[in-house]
Amino acid sequence: MREKWDAGLTVGFLCCILLALLIADFLEPDRLFSENENRLLEKKPELTRESLLSGEYMEAYEKYVTDQFVGRDNWIEIKTRSEIAMQRKEIGGVYLGEDDYLLEQHLPEEITDEMVEEKLTLLSNLVEKYHAKVMLAPTADNVLTDKLPPFAPYYDQKELLGKVKTAIGDDAYIDVASKLEEHSGEDIYYRTDHHWTSLGAYYGYEAWLEKTGKLSPVHFDPQNLIPVTEEFLGTLHSKINLPMREDRILYFPETELRPVNVTYDYNIQKESMYEESYLEGKNKYGFFLDDNHGFIEIETGYKNGRSLFVLKDSYANCVIPLLTVHYEKIYVVDLRYYNGRLAQLMDPYMSEDTDVLVLYNCIHFMKDFKYF
Repeated sequence: MREKWDAGLTVGFLCCILLALLIADFLEPDRLFSENENRLLEKKPELTRESLLSGEYMEAYEKYVTDQFVGRDNWIEIKTRSEIAMQRKEIGGVYLGEDDYLLEQHLPEEITDEMVEEKLTLLSNLVEKYHAKVMLAPTADNVLTDKLPPFAPYYDQKELLGKVKTAIGDDAYIDVASKLEEHSGEDIYYRTDHHWTSLGAYYGYEAWLEKTGKLSPVHFDPQNLIPVTEEFLGTLHSKINLPMREDRILYFPETELRPVNVTYDYNIQKESMYEESYLEGKNKYGFFLDDNHGFIEIETGYKNGRSLFVLKDSYANCVIPLLTVHYEKIYVVDLRYYNGRLAQLMDPYMSEDTDVLVLYNCIHFMKDFKYF
Protein backbone atom coordinates (compact mmCIF):
# COMPACT_ATOMS: atom_id res chain seq x y z
CA MET A 1 0.00 0.00 0.00
CA ARG A 2 2.86 2.35 0.83
CA GLU A 3 4.41 1.83 -2.61
CA LYS A 4 1.10 2.49 -4.35
CA TRP A 5 0.59 5.62 -2.27
CA ASP A 6 4.10 6.92 -3.18
CA ALA A 7 3.54 6.12 -6.84
CA GLY A 8 0.20 7.94 -6.78
CA LEU A 9 1.79 11.00 -5.19
CA THR A 10 4.52 11.02 -7.84
CA VAL A 11 2.04 10.75 -10.69
CA GLY A 12 -0.16 13.42 -9.12
CA PHE A 13 2.80 15.74 -8.61
CA LEU A 14 3.88 15.36 -12.25
CA CYS A 15 0.32 15.95 -13.44
CA CYS A 16 0.14 19.14 -11.37
CA ILE A 17 3.38 20.37 -12.90
CA LEU A 18 2.16 19.64 -16.43
CA LEU A 19 -1.20 21.27 -15.68
CA ALA A 20 0.54 24.37 -14.28
CA LEU A 21 2.76 24.60 -17.37
CA LEU A 22 -0.26 24.14 -19.62
CA ILE A 23 -2.18 26.92 -17.87
CA ALA A 24 0.85 29.23 -17.88
CA ASP A 25 1.42 28.50 -21.57
CA PHE A 26 -2.25 29.27 -22.29
CA LEU A 27 -2.20 32.55 -20.35
CA GLU A 28 1.16 33.73 -21.72
CA PRO A 29 0.59 35.81 -24.88
CA ASP A 30 2.39 34.68 -28.02
CA ARG A 31 5.65 36.43 -28.80
CA LEU A 32 6.21 37.67 -32.34
CA PHE A 33 9.97 38.05 -32.09
CA SER A 34 12.78 36.57 -30.00
CA GLU A 35 15.39 39.22 -29.28
CA ASN A 36 17.63 36.57 -27.76
CA GLU A 37 17.62 34.51 -30.97
CA ASN A 38 17.16 37.49 -33.33
CA ARG A 39 14.37 35.85 -35.33
CA LEU A 40 10.64 35.80 -35.85
CA LEU A 41 8.83 33.13 -33.86
CA GLU A 42 6.25 30.74 -35.25
CA LYS A 43 2.62 31.88 -35.14
CA LYS A 44 -0.31 29.59 -34.38
CA PRO A 45 -1.20 27.85 -37.66
CA GLU A 46 -4.67 27.98 -39.12
CA LEU A 47 -6.55 24.70 -38.80
CA THR A 48 -8.12 23.54 -42.05
CA ARG A 49 -9.36 20.14 -43.19
CA GLU A 50 -6.68 19.98 -45.90
CA SER A 51 -3.79 20.88 -43.57
CA LEU A 52 -5.00 18.40 -40.95
CA LEU A 53 -5.30 15.50 -43.42
CA SER A 54 -1.94 16.26 -45.06
CA GLY A 55 -0.13 16.46 -41.74
CA GLU A 56 1.00 20.05 -42.39
CA TYR A 57 -1.05 21.36 -39.47
CA MET A 58 0.51 19.06 -36.87
CA GLU A 59 4.01 19.81 -38.18
CA ALA A 60 3.37 23.58 -38.05
CA TYR A 61 1.71 23.30 -34.63
CA GLU A 62 4.71 21.44 -33.23
CA LYS A 63 7.01 24.27 -34.39
CA TYR A 64 4.59 26.81 -32.90
CA VAL A 65 4.52 25.08 -29.50
CA THR A 66 8.30 24.76 -29.48
CA ASP A 67 8.73 28.49 -30.17
CA GLN A 68 6.00 29.74 -27.82
CA PHE A 69 6.55 27.39 -24.86
CA VAL A 70 6.50 29.36 -21.60
CA GLY A 71 9.97 29.99 -20.16
CA ARG A 72 11.60 28.83 -23.39
CA ASP A 73 14.91 30.67 -22.84
CA ASN A 74 15.27 29.18 -19.35
CA TRP A 75 14.56 25.68 -20.64
CA ILE A 76 17.29 26.14 -23.27
CA GLU A 77 19.75 26.99 -20.50
CA ILE A 78 18.70 23.96 -18.44
CA LYS A 79 19.03 21.68 -21.48
CA THR A 80 22.48 23.10 -22.29
CA ARG A 81 23.76 22.63 -18.75
CA SER A 82 22.58 19.03 -18.67
CA GLU A 83 24.28 18.26 -21.99
CA ILE A 84 27.52 19.90 -20.85
CA ALA A 85 27.37 17.74 -17.71
CA MET A 86 27.27 14.72 -20.04
CA GLN A 87 30.45 16.11 -21.69
CA ARG A 88 28.82 16.83 -25.02
CA LYS A 89 30.83 19.11 -27.31
CA GLU A 90 28.00 19.93 -29.73
CA ILE A 91 24.71 21.45 -28.63
CA GLY A 92 21.96 22.59 -30.96
CA GLY A 93 24.25 22.75 -33.99
CA VAL A 94 26.97 24.65 -32.11
CA TYR A 95 30.40 23.28 -31.25
CA LEU A 96 31.75 24.20 -27.81
CA GLY A 97 35.27 25.07 -28.90
CA GLU A 98 38.54 25.95 -27.26
CA ASP A 99 39.20 29.40 -25.73
CA ASP A 100 35.47 30.06 -25.25
CA TYR A 101 34.75 29.87 -28.99
CA LEU A 102 31.34 28.78 -30.20
CA LEU A 103 31.50 27.50 -33.77
CA GLU A 104 28.48 26.87 -35.94
CA GLN A 105 28.28 23.26 -37.09
CA HIS A 106 28.11 22.64 -40.85
CA LEU A 107 28.06 18.94 -41.71
CA PRO A 108 29.21 17.53 -45.07
CA GLU A 109 25.86 15.89 -45.75
CA GLU A 110 24.08 19.26 -45.60
CA ILE A 111 25.62 20.37 -48.92
CA THR A 112 24.82 18.07 -51.83
CA ASP A 113 26.47 17.90 -55.26
CA GLU A 114 23.19 19.07 -56.77
CA MET A 115 23.22 22.20 -54.57
CA VAL A 116 26.79 22.99 -55.59
CA GLU A 117 26.04 22.55 -59.28
CA GLU A 118 22.94 24.75 -59.07
CA LYS A 119 24.72 27.60 -57.27
CA LEU A 120 27.78 27.48 -59.52
CA THR A 121 25.59 27.71 -62.62
CA LEU A 122 23.79 30.77 -61.23
CA LEU A 123 27.07 32.36 -60.20
CA SER A 124 28.83 31.67 -63.51
CA ASN A 125 25.97 33.23 -65.48
CA LEU A 126 26.03 36.33 -63.29
CA VAL A 127 29.83 36.71 -63.53
CA GLU A 128 29.72 36.33 -67.30
CA LYS A 129 26.97 38.94 -67.73
CA TYR A 130 28.25 41.58 -65.29
CA HIS A 131 32.01 40.78 -65.09
CA ALA A 132 31.54 40.43 -61.36
CA LYS A 133 34.19 39.71 -58.76
CA VAL A 134 33.34 37.00 -56.19
CA MET A 135 34.42 36.86 -52.54
CA LEU A 136 33.16 33.85 -50.60
CA ALA A 137 34.43 33.84 -47.02
CA PRO A 138 34.85 30.51 -45.20
CA THR A 139 33.10 30.25 -41.86
CA ALA A 140 35.02 29.96 -38.59
CA ASP A 141 34.95 26.15 -38.45
CA ASN A 142 37.10 26.02 -41.61
CA VAL A 143 39.65 28.64 -40.51
CA LEU A 144 39.85 28.23 -36.74
CA THR A 145 40.18 24.46 -36.93
CA ASP A 146 42.38 24.46 -33.82
CA LYS A 147 39.34 25.66 -31.83
CA LEU A 148 37.15 22.73 -32.87
CA PRO A 149 36.57 19.79 -30.50
CA PRO A 150 38.70 16.72 -31.37
CA PHE A 151 37.40 14.80 -34.40
CA ALA A 152 34.52 17.26 -34.95
CA PRO A 153 33.19 16.84 -38.52
CA TYR A 154 32.76 19.90 -40.73
CA TYR A 155 31.97 20.67 -44.36
CA ASP A 156 35.20 21.28 -46.31
CA GLN A 157 34.69 24.72 -47.81
CA LYS A 158 38.15 24.69 -49.42
CA GLU A 159 36.91 22.05 -51.83
CA LEU A 160 33.87 24.21 -52.61
CA LEU A 161 36.05 27.28 -53.19
CA GLY A 162 38.22 25.30 -55.59
CA LYS A 163 35.12 24.47 -57.64
CA VAL A 164 34.02 28.12 -57.53
CA LYS A 165 37.40 29.28 -58.84
CA THR A 166 37.29 26.73 -61.67
CA ALA A 167 33.73 27.68 -62.60
CA ILE A 168 34.16 31.47 -62.73
CA GLY A 169 37.85 31.79 -63.60
CA ASP A 170 40.82 33.19 -61.73
CA ASP A 171 40.15 36.78 -62.83
CA ALA A 172 36.78 36.86 -61.04
CA TYR A 173 37.79 34.88 -57.94
CA ILE A 174 38.99 36.70 -54.79
CA ASP A 175 40.97 34.37 -52.52
CA VAL A 176 39.90 35.59 -49.10
CA ALA A 177 40.32 32.14 -47.53
CA SER A 178 44.11 32.24 -47.79
CA LYS A 179 44.18 35.74 -46.34
CA LEU A 180 42.10 34.68 -43.34
CA GLU A 181 44.23 31.60 -42.74
CA GLU A 182 47.34 33.82 -42.62
CA HIS A 183 45.73 35.70 -39.72
CA SER A 184 43.95 32.80 -38.01
CA GLY A 185 45.68 33.60 -34.72
CA GLU A 186 43.99 36.99 -34.56
CA ASP A 187 40.42 37.92 -33.58
CA ILE A 188 38.94 37.55 -37.05
CA TYR A 189 35.71 35.83 -35.94
CA TYR A 190 33.48 36.56 -32.98
CA ARG A 191 33.49 34.00 -30.19
CA THR A 192 29.71 34.03 -29.72
CA ASP A 193 28.45 34.86 -33.21
CA HIS A 194 28.68 33.38 -36.73
CA HIS A 195 30.00 36.57 -38.38
CA TRP A 196 33.57 37.64 -38.95
CA THR A 197 34.76 40.66 -36.98
CA SER A 198 35.72 44.04 -38.40
CA LEU A 199 39.32 42.80 -38.41
CA GLY A 200 38.34 39.73 -40.42
CA ALA A 201 36.38 41.98 -42.77
CA TYR A 202 39.46 44.19 -43.17
CA TYR A 203 41.48 41.21 -44.38
CA GLY A 204 38.67 40.49 -46.83
CA TYR A 205 38.96 44.10 -48.01
CA GLU A 206 42.74 43.62 -48.43
CA ALA A 207 42.13 40.55 -50.61
CA TRP A 208 39.72 42.64 -52.72
CA LEU A 209 42.31 45.41 -53.08
CA GLU A 210 44.96 42.96 -54.22
CA LYS A 211 42.68 41.38 -56.81
CA THR A 212 41.28 44.63 -58.23
CA GLY A 213 44.45 46.71 -58.00
CA LYS A 214 42.52 49.54 -56.36
CA LEU A 215 44.40 52.34 -54.63
CA SER A 216 42.69 53.58 -51.50
CA PRO A 217 42.57 57.34 -50.83
CA VAL A 218 42.26 56.46 -47.14
CA HIS A 219 44.62 54.19 -45.22
CA PHE A 220 42.74 51.86 -42.88
CA ASP A 221 44.90 50.82 -39.95
CA PRO A 222 43.65 47.91 -37.79
CA GLN A 223 45.42 49.57 -34.88
CA ASN A 224 42.86 52.38 -35.16
CA LEU A 225 39.84 50.13 -34.66
CA ILE A 226 37.75 51.44 -31.79
CA PRO A 227 35.04 49.61 -29.79
CA VAL A 228 31.39 50.59 -29.94
CA THR A 229 30.39 47.92 -27.41
CA GLU A 230 32.08 45.28 -25.28
CA GLU A 231 28.84 43.46 -24.41
CA PHE A 232 28.03 41.51 -27.57
CA LEU A 233 26.55 38.02 -27.28
CA GLY A 234 25.67 36.78 -30.74
CA THR A 235 23.46 34.26 -32.49
CA LEU A 236 25.48 31.20 -31.45
CA HIS A 237 25.25 32.20 -27.81
CA SER A 238 21.47 32.38 -28.19
CA LYS A 239 21.39 28.68 -29.07
CA ILE A 240 23.00 27.65 -25.78
CA ASN A 241 21.96 30.57 -23.57
CA LEU A 242 24.69 30.28 -20.92
CA PRO A 243 26.77 33.02 -19.25
CA MET A 244 29.85 33.64 -21.41
CA ARG A 245 32.66 36.08 -21.99
CA GLU A 246 31.21 38.82 -24.17
CA ASP A 247 32.59 39.95 -27.52
CA ARG A 248 33.66 43.43 -28.57
CA ILE A 249 32.36 45.09 -31.72
CA LEU A 250 34.88 47.43 -33.32
CA TYR A 251 34.75 49.71 -36.33
CA PHE A 252 37.07 51.92 -38.40
CA PRO A 253 36.53 55.61 -37.56
CA GLU A 254 38.16 56.52 -40.90
CA THR A 255 34.94 55.42 -42.61
CA GLU A 256 33.27 58.54 -41.21
CA LEU A 257 35.74 61.08 -42.60
CA ARG A 258 33.25 62.14 -45.26
CA PRO A 259 29.50 62.55 -44.91
CA VAL A 260 27.34 59.91 -46.58
CA ASN A 261 23.70 59.65 -47.54
CA VAL A 262 22.18 56.21 -47.10
CA THR A 263 18.74 55.23 -48.40
CA TYR A 264 17.26 51.97 -47.13
CA ASP A 265 14.57 50.21 -49.21
CA TYR A 266 13.91 53.39 -51.23
CA ASN A 267 12.32 55.37 -48.39
CA ILE A 268 14.39 55.49 -45.16
CA GLN A 269 17.23 58.00 -45.29
CA LYS A 270 20.16 58.21 -42.89
CA GLU A 271 23.40 60.16 -42.76
CA SER A 272 25.47 57.31 -41.38
CA MET A 273 26.26 53.69 -42.24
CA TYR A 274 26.03 52.87 -38.54
CA GLU A 275 22.92 52.60 -36.38
CA GLU A 276 23.79 52.97 -32.70
CA SER A 277 20.33 52.02 -31.45
CA TYR A 278 21.16 48.34 -32.09
CA LEU A 279 23.88 48.52 -29.44
CA GLU A 280 21.16 48.74 -26.77
CA GLY A 281 19.57 45.43 -27.75
CA LYS A 282 20.55 41.83 -28.43
CA ASN A 283 21.25 42.16 -32.16
CA LYS A 284 24.27 44.43 -31.80
CA TYR A 285 25.74 43.37 -35.17
CA GLY A 286 22.83 45.36 -36.66
CA PHE A 287 25.00 48.41 -35.90
CA PHE A 288 26.49 47.88 -39.36
CA LEU A 289 24.20 49.15 -42.15
CA ASP A 290 21.08 49.09 -39.97
CA ASP A 291 20.99 45.28 -40.04
CA ASN A 292 19.57 43.76 -43.24
CA HIS A 293 17.58 45.39 -46.06
CA GLY A 294 16.57 44.31 -49.55
CA PHE A 295 18.09 47.35 -51.26
CA ILE A 296 20.44 50.08 -50.03
CA GLU A 297 21.83 53.06 -51.93
CA ILE A 298 24.89 54.85 -50.52
CA GLU A 299 26.09 58.21 -51.81
CA THR A 300 29.63 58.55 -50.50
CA GLY A 301 30.82 62.07 -51.26
CA TYR A 302 33.75 60.79 -53.35
CA LYS A 303 33.12 62.37 -56.76
CA ASN A 304 34.89 59.94 -59.06
CA GLY A 305 31.98 58.83 -61.25
CA ARG A 306 32.37 55.17 -60.29
CA SER A 307 29.70 52.92 -58.78
CA LEU A 308 29.53 49.45 -57.25
CA PHE A 309 26.80 46.84 -56.99
CA VAL A 310 27.17 44.45 -54.05
CA LEU A 311 25.12 41.24 -53.91
CA LYS A 312 25.53 40.01 -50.39
CA ASP A 313 24.64 38.40 -47.10
CA SER A 314 25.27 39.95 -43.70
CA TYR A 315 29.02 39.21 -43.86
CA ALA A 316 29.23 42.21 -46.20
CA ASN A 317 27.69 44.65 -43.74
CA CYS A 318 30.98 45.49 -42.01
CA VAL A 319 33.00 45.42 -45.26
CA ILE A 320 30.92 47.90 -47.25
CA PRO A 321 31.96 50.96 -45.18
CA LEU A 322 35.56 50.25 -46.25
CA LEU A 323 34.53 50.15 -49.92
CA THR A 324 32.89 53.57 -49.87
CA VAL A 325 36.22 55.38 -50.35
CA HIS A 326 36.48 53.88 -53.84
CA TYR A 327 33.08 54.80 -55.26
CA GLU A 328 30.69 57.68 -55.68
CA LYS A 329 27.71 55.39 -55.27
CA ILE A 330 27.27 51.89 -53.89
CA TYR A 331 24.12 49.83 -54.42
CA VAL A 332 23.61 46.92 -52.02
CA VAL A 333 21.23 44.05 -52.71
CA ASP A 334 20.43 41.31 -50.20
CA LEU A 335 18.74 38.65 -52.32
CA ARG A 336 17.13 37.10 -49.22
CA TYR A 337 14.95 40.21 -48.85
CA TYR A 338 14.69 41.45 -52.45
CA ASN A 339 11.75 39.97 -54.36
CA GLY A 340 12.10 41.62 -57.75
CA ARG A 341 13.98 40.53 -60.86
CA LEU A 342 17.66 41.19 -60.41
CA ALA A 343 18.36 42.12 -64.04
CA GLN A 344 15.57 44.71 -64.03
CA LEU A 345 17.17 46.30 -60.99
CA MET A 346 20.80 46.20 -62.11
CA ASP A 347 20.73 46.75 -65.87
CA PRO A 348 19.76 50.46 -65.80
CA TYR A 349 22.80 51.18 -63.60
CA MET A 350 25.34 49.17 -65.60
CA SER A 351 28.10 51.01 -67.44
CA GLU A 352 31.86 50.73 -67.93
CA ASP A 353 32.21 52.65 -64.65
CA THR A 354 30.19 50.13 -62.61
CA ASP A 355 31.75 47.21 -60.76
CA VAL A 356 29.89 44.21 -59.31
CA LEU A 357 30.89 42.25 -56.21
CA VAL A 358 29.30 39.06 -54.88
CA LEU A 359 30.12 38.80 -51.16
CA TYR A 360 28.79 35.94 -49.02
CA ASN A 361 30.07 33.44 -46.54
CA CYS A 362 30.30 29.99 -48.10
CA ILE A 363 27.38 28.44 -46.23
CA HIS A 364 24.97 31.31 -46.84
CA PHE A 365 25.99 31.25 -50.50
CA MET A 366 25.08 27.58 -50.77
CA LYS A 367 21.79 27.96 -48.93
CA ASP A 368 20.59 31.46 -49.88
CA PHE A 369 22.11 32.56 -53.21
CA LYS A 370 19.42 32.71 -55.87
CA TYR A 371 17.95 35.33 -58.17
CA PHE A 372 15.31 35.69 -60.85
